[in-house]
Amino acid sequence: MECTINWMGTDGMSFVAQTGSGHMLAMDGAPEGGGHNLAPRPMETVLAGTGGCTAYDVVLILKRGRHDVRGCQVQLKAERAATDPKVFTGIHMHFVVTGKALDRAAVERAVALSHEKYCSASIMLAKTAAITTSVELVEG
Repeated sequence: MECTINWMGTDGMSFVAQTGSGHMLAMDGAPEGGGHNLAPRPMETVLAGTGGCTAYDVVLILKRGRHDVRGCQVQLKAERAATDPKVFTGIHMHFVVTGKALDRAAVERAVALSHEKYCSASIMLAKTAAITTSVELVEG
């Protein structure tokens, strides 16, 4: 996996990442840190990537188990250390999974498998952050 980050100039703290798969991702800082608030902060992209990683796993596990999953949302709330390096110290992930006659145990198992075996991002972050999860099922 590769990624190239380019600073977008001397007037601010905007950066653009080009991923190995050819996609672009903008990042910026808060005004108090010299940024212009034009894009997510780098640590927000870490959190978003983690949410995407685990949501991908959960949907894939449920689909492979032939569950009628029709939607998956992950709401993440993170806490960071007060001093540098301001690593994540706690992350709660609330999964809202929509489908027809979903089995709560199967959804909870998919979430657990993601965090224990498949989601590289959450497994890495678990080295510094206490990760908790909750599940909400929506019939639809």
